[in-house]
Amino acid sequence: MKTRELIEQLRGARGKQVVFVDENDMTIHGGYHLTELKAATFDTVDCGGQKNRWNETIVQLWVPENEESDEFMTADKFLSIYDRVSGMIALDPEAQIRFEYGDENFSPSNYHVAKVMEIADTIRVELRPPQATCKARDRRRTVAASCCE
Repeated sequence: MKTRELIEQLRGARGKQVVFVDENDMTIHGGYHLTELKAATFDTVDCGGQKNRWNETIVQLWVPENEESDEFMTADKFLSIYDRVSGMIALDPEAQIRFEYGDENFSPSNYHVAKVMEIADTIRVELRPPQATCKARDRRRTVAASCCE
């Protein structure tokens, strides 16, 4: 999901709580903090020798060890942090957005956003772990598919 898409959805649901879940409906604990926003640029060379470059917005979430609150952050609070940070660093609205998180239920990773749903007074952001792939193989499949269609 692009950063812009998530931010637009949050802007349309300002008073709702933002709840992060995985595909098994396991929830990141209430009381989480948005501790950092990162504007990352990746410059890579894949196994086919092709250079690749892309941007990502990485949102770091954290639950303090002795967190007493079980409240989830509201979309308003999330957006106030996002807006403040985007005034300080260039966050690319077309970049893929990732969520960096880990605890006893979530292996530490930069999670992709699978989908976002509005349910009652919440915005549910479903996270999925990243998958390894081979860009050279993926390009070959795309070229072969487009040649034969």
